[in-house]
Amino acid sequence: MNKNEKFITGNQAIIEGAKAIGANCMCGYPITPATEILEEWAKLNSENPKKYAMIQAEDETSAGFNTIGAILAGAKAFSATAGPGHVLIQDPLSMAEAMRIPFVLFAMQRGGPSTGTVIYGQQEVTLACFGGNGEGLRVVYSISSVQEAYDYSIKAFNVAWQYRFPVIVLGDGYVAKMKQKIKVSKAPINIKSQSFFNESAFRNLRNCFNVESQLAQVLNNDIKEFRAISKKIVESDQKYCQDAKIIIIAHGIVWQSVVEAVEILRKKKIKVGCFRPITLNPFDGVTLSRFAAKCDKLIIIESSAGHLERLVKSNLITHVKIECLQKPVEPIAVEEIIRFIK
Repeated sequence: MNKNEKFITGNQAIIEGAKAIGANCMCGYPITPATEILEEWAKLNSENPKKYAMIQAEDETSAGFNTIGAILAGAKAFSATAGPGHVLIQDPLSMAEAMRIPFVLFAMQRGGPSTGTVIYGQQEVTLACFGGNGEGLRVVYSISSVQEAYDYSIKAFNVAWQYRFPVIVLGDGYVAKMKQKIKVSKAPINIKSQSFFNESAFRNLRNCFNVESQLAQVLNNDIKEFRAISKKIVESDQKYCQDAKIIIIAHGIVWQSVVEAVEILRKKKIKVGCFRPITLNPFDGVTLSRFAAKCDKLIIIESSAGHLERLVKSNLITHVKIECLQKPVEPIAVEEIIRFIK
């Protein structure tokens, strides 16, 4: 490997990306399968505490509010969690959403209930996109590889600090812990952080409103701005969708199996394509609908009992037959996908 390549885990790649983009503070609480994110940052903190500040909180709710405090003071701070910790951190995430604070969170999904399984699942999709008492004004990237763990770590900070909405990078235990060779950037574009307060100007970040109409005025403006930026940041990936009679929809690590299955099926002259929403929120329903209008059916494949299905159906603007292969908290093999299609 050359000096711009590394053979590392997804959790390590997240830290490499955070370092590259100038993150200087992490607030978190250890929880599998995201613990190594905290551990890798702790190593940096022990070597250079002034450059890499760290707070290990008593729980994920505290970690979230600590992150907000650090951001308000001018730090480029972030947090990481999984499963039940992802539930607990929704309170500060909702505050960050309502107050337009650039909160970056790395969430490595695990199967419920709570401590049910600590390795894998895709059950936190709805939580990531619409958790908390708000309107889902947060960007959610679904990553499928270690390279993307690095790339979207960088993108998450830039998008959060540019548009002032929370950004969640949603992975899972497999992406977090598997090792792959990645390419690292020499000098990625870096949107600088700055304090929300200064001595020359008073700024009131309001988190409490006297009447509903006051909150509605602020909220409706935020909704308008989020919808406007959605057109700029929405992302999807697709293969062979132009002539496909069947389009498979998947995200995250499941996408890896789907792509391999599609390549095998195409060699057998079966016209299958695949579509992946990279941003789960906002969702690229326009592109998917354009392809769906020309195919015979869509097949949604996911490691949950309908989280992705709900997103797809709520964003489709065309009528098409839909089938599902759903295996909550279980991996989905290439062979299973091929058998299902045939």
